[in-house]
Amino acid sequence: MKFISWNVNGFRSVLSKGFEEFFAKEDADFFSIQETKMQEGQAELLAPGYHQYWYSAEKKGYSGTAIFTKHEPLSVSYGIGIPEHDHEGRAITLEYDSFYLLNVYTPNAQRELARLDYRMSWEDALLAYIKELDEKKPVIYCGDLNVAHEEIDLRNPKTNHFSAGFSDEERGKFSALLASGFKDTFRTLYPEKVEYSWWSYMMKAREKNIGWRIDYFVVSDRLLPKVKDSIIRTEVTGSDHCPVCLEIEL
Repeated sequence: MKFISWNVNGFRSVLSKGFEEFFAKEDADFFSIQETKMQEGQAELLAPGYHQYWYSAEKKGYSGTAIFTKHEPLSVSYGIGIPEHDHEGRAITLEYDSFYLLNVYTPNAQRELARLDYRMSWEDALLAYIKELDEKKPVIYCGDLNVAHEEIDLRNPKTNHFSAGFSDEERGKFSALLASGFKDTFRTLYPEKVEYSWWSYMMKAREKNIGWRIDYFVVSDRLLPKVKDSIIRTEVTGSDHCPVCLEIEL
């Protein structure tokens, strides 16, 4: 099966930048997107053969997630079951016979880590949610997780040590996730590979490849033997992020 995850930085925007062609060409089983920045009905994707699940933030033009899938799920859950965290459209869970798919757009800690306390609260709640799912069935967890875990995962680690996405606190929460029975598929398969999934729009960062790897496919440990590849599609444009892809036998 083929899974794709992409922070599109505005679904209406990316529709004018070749999204439909990319979507059709990839022919993925599951296509998860983050940062849709829209309310229901503001745009649509004509995708015959796909079930569509949208989760918008209460605030217009902000956050939001969606999943397009060829496989009708047993159940669909929006949010993580905690009102404090369920008004920004950040998480969709699809349940299948043998696994859960969790698509997440993790809150950004913001400049000077202004939202770090909320981010820490989110991380603790999400980890508890994922562990609860994992007790029932293995989990495929994807999305823009807004953290570069190790120094290899961003171009300038030293100058960004206290920046949002590379603070000790955020990295520590990702380490705690991995220590709870999960694997970062790309880094597990490619321990030394340097590739990024996000580049600032400023200072020609993408042209110079001054980037961060903050988009992931994370799987329950017991799914790792089924993983065939984890790919960062750096050649795909249309957003400040590029898509990431998981190929897995399920």
